[in-house]
Amino acid sequence: MRKKPNLQKRLALCSGIMPGDAAGFLGKWKESFGFDKICIEIGCGKGRFITETAKINKDILFVGIEREQGALVMAAEKALRDEIKNVVFLDTDAKNLGDIFDEGEIDGIYLNFSDPWPRKKQAKRRLTHGDFLAIYDKILCEDGFVFFKTDNRGLFEFSLNSMSEYGLKLRNITFDLAASGLDNIVTEYESRFMDIGMNIYRVEGYKSQRGISVEKPAQAV
Repeated sequence: MRKKPNLQKRLALCSGIMPGDAAGFLGKWKESFGFDKICIEIGCGKGRFITETAKINKDILFVGIEREQGALVMAAEKALRDEIKNVVFLDTDAKNLGDIFDEGEIDGIYLNFSDPWPRKKQAKRRLTHGDFLAIYDKILCEDGFVFFKTDNRGLFEFSLNSMSEYGLKLRNITFDLAASGLDNIVTEYESRFMDIGMNIYRVEGYKSQRGISVEKPAQAV
């Protein structure tokens, strides 16, 4: 992504929804922000998915995780522009989540179009690798879920195996999301992929068989 003009100034203007000391909220997210449930999106990009999902689940706090500051500021600006009150953003890495969220503090995790890291020696960098699943397992509540969506079939097949081997209960597996009939919010990248006829792959993995009562994302317009 190209360097954004006035990036630091723009980030400062979004500071109200970008907690600086995220670790200071460890174990206190729900109490501090006044929500009973929290979901996070790792790699939220420009924020289309998380802001649209937050709009239809106003009783849940959504936390967007993004390392690319150019994308992060665009996501935060969108949330402020749309006056969304139940979303905040963090500039951090997924490997740090255990230092930011307490055990069982998170209700759901969204992974949308994560970097596939295609080389075999890069497998541990994939956000559905067992090492990352162990981090998610720690911070997810007993009924928590991991929602995964990608355009990369190799990564999807790897993820199905990894999630299943870890013990997540897999649901709503589809190798063609557009034809599946499942509700879906289309991300920025996904829109491009679908325009050129690429299949989108999707799965939900649950810690238990019960799940939680989060509305399924509606179709974006």
